[in-house]
Amino acid sequence: MASNKAARDGEKIWKTNVDKVNAELVTLTYGTMVAQLCSDFNHKYEEVNKQLDKMGYNIGMRLIEDFFAKSGLQRCGNLRETAETIAKIGFKMFLNITPNVSNWSADNKSFSLIFEENPLADFVELPNDGRAQDELWFSNILCGIIRGALEMVQMQVEAHYVSDVLRGNDTTEMRITLLRYIEDEMPPDDE
Repeated sequence: MASNKAARDGEKIWKTNVDKVNAELVTLTYGTMVAQLCSDFNHKYEEVNKQLDKMGYNIGMRLIEDFFAKSGLQRCGNLRETAETIAKIGFKMFLNITPNVSNWSADNKSFSLIFEENPLADFVELPNDGRAQDELWFSNILCGIIRGALEMVQMQVEAHYVSDVLRGNDTTEMRITLLRYIEDEMPPDDE
């Protein structure tokens, strides 16, 4: 799927097939959830990051069905097509943003999503405790969503942030690496 076609498809789906929710409501609700996790885990940000990833993974496992139902798309043929579909259609459908796909590895098994905007991070200031700037990945739920969704289409990936404007970086960059294609496995015999 060409990048321009994916962008057009994403825009069309956003305009015609997606129920809209107030962006500020989503942003504030998500921010409140992250703040509560920080409180629940006594500002142990590594644990907060794990919980956000786990929550996202569970969301992604269910969100992929909604993605296919609303987009009418079939599974992608390779990782490059998958990357373009995630960026130009998936993020457009659910967050009305289109990150750029870049920084492909030589073996074409890793790429980056560069976010020019992140609606989850609007109105956000990280805790000023000397640790959050270095330890908390505020939007880590998105990494889990991508992992969960791709696992449902037989792609085991690792997704993590390498930079975030909330941490003072110039860009927000998520790195996605294909670990393996998951073979369809038959359940063990009951006998």
